Parts: sequence; structure tokens; C-alpha cells
Amino acid sequence: MGGMTHPPAPAEGAAPLPPHAPLSAYYDDEADRQRFLRRIFDETAPDYDRIERVLALGSGPWYRRMALQRAGLAAGDRVLDVGIGTGLVAREALTLIGAEGRLIGVDPSPGMMNEARLPGVELLQGRAEALPRPDASCDFLSMGYALRHITDVSAAFAEFRRVLRPGGRLLVLEISKPASRAGTLLLKAYMRVLVPLIARVVAHERDTSRLWRYYWDTIEACIAPPTIVAALEAAGFEQVRRHVELGIFSEYTAVRPL
Repeated sequence: MGGMTHPPAPAEGAAPLPPHAPLSAYYDDEADRQRFLRRIFDETAPDYDRIERVLALGSGPWYRRMALQRAGLAAGDRVLDVGIGTGLVAREALTLIGAEGRLIGVDPSPGMMNEARLPGVELLQGRAEALPRPDASCDFLSMGYALRHITDVSAAFAEFRRVLRPGGRLLVLEISKPASRAGTLLLKAYMRVLVPLIARVVAHERDTSRLWRYYWDTIEACIAPPTIVAALEAAGFEQVRRHVELGIFSEYTAVRPL
């Protein structure tokens, strides 16, 4: 692809930064983790949006659209949506960039992308740590709730900076563990018990409930928000901020320097 270079390494001497410690209840090693993620997302893709509506109590589209607006997404922007999945963030981005904008999605799961059904959107199989896009090729990069599923946060952030044009904006959406013990216990009961129970009832694929249990376990084990902010700054981003809604919805925003 014209203009594309090999993915740059993170800051010299930087060790890989996994998003969370290994979860041995689901996989044995990193290679097994990649196989587990590919299989569970491919197999549960047809039911993913249905369960997400339960998880977000129907508020997901409104919240994602507001987060994109807060991050500065504008009409006509060229957007790269990393971890596009079934297109939940991309659908809201398309309403904001309009006919003059362009959106490309990247995801390692063909099964998830097959469910996206976004006319005019180019879908590419790939990973956050090695994006199949040229340098400085987008105005805005988004990642919705996929940070916990990558291998190396530092390498991904270096790639995000590479593909953004100077002055380009970044939005990473994540669910963060509540600060209070009571809040954590409440959210854990909701996401690890209630949502998987509902998934068994409304979903068709056998692994859907396991996916949502895994979803919570990655939230509970995820690196702390200050570590994510520091990793963005170490990757060379400026104006790094974290905005929080309802104590759990984290919006990490940043700008590639001019």
C-alpha cells in the first residue's frame, strides 16, 4: 500500500505494556490468547449487538455519538476506527462526518466485521499494533472498548500516532473499574452474572455468555487509567485527557503534535 512503512517500535527501550495480566481461566499463553479471542469474537458476532443493547440499557448509540463530538470529530474527517467490530462506534461517526467524510475500519475478527454492514466503509483485517494504513493518513482515530483485547498498549499507541496526520485527534473509549469497592461489586454482579444470564436467553451462540464474563474479567484486571494516560504521553501525544461518565465510561482523548 503506497506510503505505508513498517510499524515503528514504541519509545526506545520501552518494554511491552499488556492491557492486563494473563487470565489463565481462559487461555494458557499469548498464542493461546490470540486464538481464544479470534474464536470467541468470530463465533459470538451474530449476537454481539443484541447483547450490547442489554449491557448499555439502550443508551449506547447516544453515548458514543456524544463522546465522538466531545473528542472533536468533524464533518469531512477521514476516520480510522480500530477494533471496529460490528460497527457500533463507526455508525455514529458516519452521522457526524457526513457525505464528505471517509471511514475505514480495522479489526482482527472477520466474523465481527461481517456483521458491520456499513455501505461505503472499507474494512481491513488487522491489529492495533500493526495497522495496515499509510503514515499520516487519517484526521481522527477511534477505538471503542477494544483496548483490553490487544497485546501491547505502547505499540498500539505508537501506531495510532503514526497513522494520524499532524494535528489529528484520537479517542479511545473504555469501561473502567469503579473507584469504590461497592461500585466495583455492583458492576461486577451486573456484568459477570446478570448480563451472561440474559445472554444465554437471547443469544444463539453457545459462547456468548462466556464472552461477557471475560469482558468483565478484563475490566477488573485492566491497567489503571493513569497508566493509559502516561502511555499516550510516552507515545508522543499532546493534550492527553481522560473524561469520565457515570464513574465507569472513560474517554481518552489526545492530539498528534503539529
